[in-house]
Amino acid sequence: MAVSRKQEREYLRNDYLYKIINYFILSENETVLKVKSNEIAIPVTGCNDNEDFIVITVKVPTGANKGTEPYDGFALAEDYKMKQEEKEKKAKEKAEKKAKKIEKDKAIREKKAEIANKGKE
Repeated sequence: MAVSRKQEREYLRNDYLYKIINYFILSENETVLKVKSNEIAIPVTGCNDNEDFIVITVKVPTGANKGTEPYDGFALAEDYKMKQEEKEKKAKEKAEKKAKKIEKDKAIREKKAEIANKGKE
């Protein structure tokens, strides 16, 4: 029996959603609230006794342009990895520039203080 692509995606989504629900209920003994057909919420308490929710959404993406360009999770993961590496590189460069500026400013202040001390003598 053949099923449509839409029905297949819905089945996959529901199957994995229930696997996630069962994991949190059975393994972690958590309260799991189904808030949408593809979304669950788990009530949690933070370290300061603040109550929040962790929300998990399960979806089977169709891709760009309603499926004409298939979703490629591998390519997206590689893009994300490259963006994170670029972000780290920029942060490191910024920190180095800041350290150099701090050194330069310190040298300028010392030089000004030295000149001021010579003027007092």
